[in-house]
Amino acid sequence: MASCYFLLKQFEDVLIYLNSIKSYFYNEDPFNYNYGQAKAATGSYKEAEEIFLMIQAEKLKSDYVYLGWLARCYIMNRKPRLAWELYLKQETSSESFSLLQLIANDCYKMGQFYYSAKAFDVLERLDPNPEYWEGKRGACIGLFQQIIAGHEPRETLREVLAILRNTGNAQVEYIIRIMKKWAKDNRVTVS
Repeated sequence: MASCYFLLKQFEDVLIYLNSIKSYFYNEDPFNYNYGQAKAATGSYKEAEEIFLMIQAEKLKSDYVYLGWLARCYIMNRKPRLAWELYLKQETSSESFSLLQLIANDCYKMGQFYYSAKAFDVLERLDPNPEYWEGKRGACIGLFQQIIAGHEPRETLREVLAILRNTGNAQVEYIIRIMKKWAKDNRVTVS
């Protein structure tokens, strides 16, 4: 019955069944693979992360669905660096590109602009889609705002400027000029 609900994407119902049998399958990778997905799909990211990390089978751990859900759990649990490291371990493929899109967008939604900017920067270099520039611009400006508010180290501004310089868009010079002026006014070395 859990499989039926899983296919119907009724994950609350899936969890009713999986919770009732988890004591019998606690160390079973296929069970934890499905259980982790159901937990993540219902927003229980902390539990889902723990469940995914219990999986031992390399075949499952290299599966894009596993990597995508684990990356999302990391991001939702405020560990975007771990999601970025998952991407860095991947070979170039359509799946690594999709993982990069997930990281860029989920980090942006969660206000984790540093890794969002890095991901959008790579995406823009791989595919000159204007949406990637817009995402990168928004993430860099969001990161700049966090630097001004004291939520990110001021030294991060150097990296923001380097990421922005990787763009051929005409808007970039205006944005860089504003950031450099703020840096000068606040005695932040960016050169």
